[in-house]
Amino acid sequence: MTKKQKGFSLIELLIVVAIILIIAAIAIPNLLRARMAANEASAVGSIRTFNTSAVTYSSSWGVQFPGSLAAMAGAPGGVAVCGAAILIDPVLAAATAAATAKSGYFFTYVGATATPAVGGCTGFQTYTIVGQPATIGQSGQRGFYSDQSGVIRYTTDGSAPTVASPPLQ
Repeated sequence: MTKKQKGFSLIELLIVVAIILIIAAIAIPNLLRARMAANEASAVGSIRTFNTSAVTYSSSWGVQFPGSLAAMAGAPGGVAVCGAAILIDPVLAAATAAATAKSGYFFTYVGATATPAVGGCTGFQTYTIVGQPATIGQSGQRGFYSDQSGVIRYTTDGSAPTVASPPLQ
């Protein structure tokens, strides 16, 4: 009487491992592209948030546009003042090149042409906001730009867009 062996042979195990590796090789690049697309969508949403917050800041404090991202932020639950208006999340306000990226993007806000102070608040007549991927090709592929017009523009190589870059459709 012979005993039947239980389990899998080495060849069967190697075939299963090979199939898993083939599936992973197909799926991983798609997951990376999906993550980049999600980061880019988040960056566009953040730019829209900055634009809306800048207009709200202008309406609230009467000095046109804020001088910095920090002026639009502030401590949650605190009292809104012109230097900390609590219009955007502090995490979003801190997403500058010197700090931590927000969804794989860094943002640079620059105000231009200072306005006269109103009630101790200072502001600017114009501004630009630029969002660039932290790591081009990994966290995002496109760079984004907007100004007081509210039009969001982009570049396809992750470089800093300008007012001359094409608008998002």
